[in-house]
Amino acid sequence: MNAVTGFDRIVSLSVPSRVESYISAHDFAHPTLVIDVDAVERQFHALSAGLGRAHIHYAVKANPHPAIIERLVNLGSGFDAASRGEIELVLGQGADVDHVSFGNTIKKASDIRFAHNAGVTLFAVDAEEEMLKIAENAPGARVYIRVIVDNSEADWPLSRKFGCASDKVMTLLAMARDLGLVPHGLSFHVGSQTREARMWTGTLDQVAAIWHRACDEGFYLQLLNIGGGFPAFYGEEIQRPTAYAAAVIDLIEARFGFVPQIMAEPGRGMVAEAGAIAAEVVLTSKKSEDDLHRWVYLDIGRFSGLAETEGEAIRYQFVTARDGDVTGPCVLAGPSCDSADVLYEKRPIQLPLSLKAGDKIIIRNCGAYTSTYSSVCFNGFPPLDAIVI
Repeated sequence: MNAVTGFDRIVSLSVPSRVESYISAHDFAHPTLVIDVDAVERQFHALSAGLGRAHIHYAVKANPHPAIIERLVNLGSGFDAASRGEIELVLGQGADVDHVSFGNTIKKASDIRFAHNAGVTLFAVDAEEEMLKIAENAPGARVYIRVIVDNSEADWPLSRKFGCASDKVMTLLAMARDLGLVPHGLSFHVGSQTREARMWTGTLDQVAAIWHRACDEGFYLQLLNIGGGFPAFYGEEIQRPTAYAAAVIDLIEARFGFVPQIMAEPGRGMVAEAGAIAAEVVLTSKKSEDDLHRWVYLDIGRFSGLAETEGEAIRYQFVTARDGDVTGPCVLAGPSCDSADVLYEKRPIQLPLSLKAGDKIIIRNCGAYTSTYSSVCFNGFPPLDAIVI
């Protein structure tokens, strides 16, 4: 499927994927995400080959479609759950409860109690009040402290909202021990869509310093949760998944030495390339006769699945039946009556100038963070449909 320059690099897509071929051969009444679960399985094996003994806990929030969960359960994957609903989903699909972690650091007491009663024993925490809730509602649980990391080179950084500063980690580890919990390890997130393994270096240096200090102070940490960050191809060169994962593990081993348990939580890197969205052009226009940019309005926008175009951070690729015609810079926008529903304006997209209303357009590599970001019915537009092939 991929044309490459080098065995461990993906630099372009040259052949339509199975989902793109399916979209081209079918008509859709509404914007629809088409998912190839066989592609998810291939990505699971590719990442596993590079991660070695590190265990995958799929980040369910990336795409919770039951067919994806079922396939990953059958492959022996673990799961990172962000809510009671996600825990119920994966357990309902047969996931081993011992391989489910409650990875959100912001949890209701009732949801902690539910997870504990369901058999979940592993919880993320980054604040004293959260630790007290876990101690009361999941006595004896294993906890890992999420650490804030700086200097992310990710396209979609994840900082500040989650995690605690390094000077608070020892306090929380001691608090866990004093409350009868098990101070089990540390976690972090390098940032979503971290395109090169080398970009992990600074983050791993920060976390390794905290890890070694904790061990020196008598905390026998067992788990290093490295979170996600594994990239998908959106047009900019990335490493292939096996080479990428192996390089990350090499960086970890060089800084941490032997770690009893390593957990990885790929989400985007597991499912993004397994899906594409079937969409339609609703309108093309120019705002003035001498405008240098065309506006192209789609039947899908930021509120119906393409939320990650916020700040133009994730730049999707587009395929049309008019590819090969003369192209020009286009501002891309969604259909809603909201002025924020503009996808790409600062860096317009090159699209065929012959594109017109009614034309089908395929949005590539949309398997992650699209159907889950789709609103219930904003402006009366239906939520993003999803089908599995």
